[in-house]
Amino acid sequence: MTRAYQVVDVFTRAPLRGNPVAVVLDAQGLSDAAMQRLAHWTNLSETTFVLPPTEAGADYHVRIFTPAGELPFAGHPTLGTAHALLSAGRISARAGCVVQQCGVGLVRLHVSGEGGQRQLAFEVPPARLREVDAQAVAELQSALGAPLSAGVAPLVVDVGAVWLIAQLPDVVTLLALQPDWLRLAQLERRVGVTGVTVFAQQDGECALQVRSFVPSSGINEDPVCGSGNASVALFLRERGLLGQVGARYVAAQGQCLGRDGRVVVDASGATVTLGGACVTVVEGLLRLT
Repeated sequence: MTRAYQVVDVFTRAPLRGNPVAVVLDAQGLSDAAMQRLAHWTNLSETTFVLPPTEAGADYHVRIFTPAGELPFAGHPTLGTAHALLSAGRISARAGCVVQQCGVGLVRLHVSGEGGQRQLAFEVPPARLREVDAQAVAELQSALGAPLSAGVAPLVVDVGAVWLIAQLPDVVTLLALQPDWLRLAQLERRVGVTGVTVFAQQDGECALQVRSFVPSSGINEDPVCGSGNASVALFLRERGLLGQVGARYVAAQGQCLGRDGRVVVDASGATVTLGGACVTVVEGLLRLT
């Protein structure tokens, strides 16, 4: 049996400059084990599997797998899957919106433009926030090999993917990080998070530089992370720092991996939205028995 398949580069209009997600558009009949095997085989940070929706109001149902396990939600797979379905004519935007069913429930995406000018943005699911203890902060600084910004405590933000968010004092420090992956993975497991996202403020077109690490799931660094950036926006709001960067801003991510992602964030309303551009890089058929 053949299944339609795309690899979509997310948070970029230029191929090979964003974060790729593999999208299986015809996932009916695949077992959980088969989905996990394929996600392990693609070896991308996420692979998604599209199924018919089972909830009223949804346009499609997606399951999201890393090479190591399933996630209830992730940002760049959400954007990339919607882009793949729109590009393939499998769904259409009604009044500029599509609705995704996933592990956290229904996620609304806003669609503007057509073809190569299409822009997508998702509404960030309701988040749960919690503080971390002093031991975790010390372990984080030690694993990163750099100090955090003074007076700005890290925070765990759960948007389906669970991120430990921390601010660094400057972009030079951020881009120079060479984490101890084993210690960082141990910290992620102990604190109960998917990964660690760190950021620093900067001047210019992009208000922030961001890096996301997920060694406990076999992904040392995620090139451009949607849920990580969404969690940073919620962190900024919770810590009273949005005024320093603006409620609407663009974040850059991926420089250390040879990428050049751009993430558009709008935290001006009650619901944070996060999005960017997407481009299909691979389109074809999977042959799976």
